[in-house]
Amino acid sequence: MSDALPIITDRLILRPWEDRDRDAAWAMAQDVEVMRYLPPLTRAGSDAMIDRMMAMQTEHGHTFWAMERRGDGQFLGMCGFCPPRPPLAEYEIGWRLARAAWGQGFGTEAANAVLDWAWAHRDMATIVAITTRENAKSRALMVRIGMAHAAHEDFDHPALLETDRLRPHVLYRIARPKS
Repeated sequence: MSDALPIITDRLILRPWEDRDRDAAWAMAQDVEVMRYLPPLTRAGSDAMIDRMMAMQTEHGHTFWAMERRGDGQFLGMCGFCPPRPPLAEYEIGWRLARAAWGQGFGTEAANAVLDWAWAHRDMATIVAITTRENAKSRALMVRIGMAHAAHEDFDHPALLETDRLRPHVLYRIARPKS
């Protein structure tokens, strides 16, 4: 099987980032509810995030991909996975959806497609997901895609100040399916 992209599901396209995604990603970063459990981003920070995603795609062949709705191409957010990076020692799956995409199963559909792609194209035993302890919706998605909470591995995120309410993080994990 090749590493062919994009990943196409019944309703979604997951693909490498393009410069045309910058305004939509910035608009998503301005939504207080979308960013409720994430550190705030400036426009420069949002563009730098996309630059990092593009560089990761080039270097590793995967990233947190841009997500659009099939049919009309509406930007819905991002979902994908990245190589191990501190404080994690395993590959990490992640997502961020624009509020207009909430409650429609897009996150679950995208995350399942990402897991399928990762297992087919990369050799790793497990994939983890992290979020702040308070983020019940993201934690519920982790459970829906078959991840289990590794409570003994919860941690305080070192990139956040000790006083930051977002610092306490939970870690969920899923193992490669047995053939």
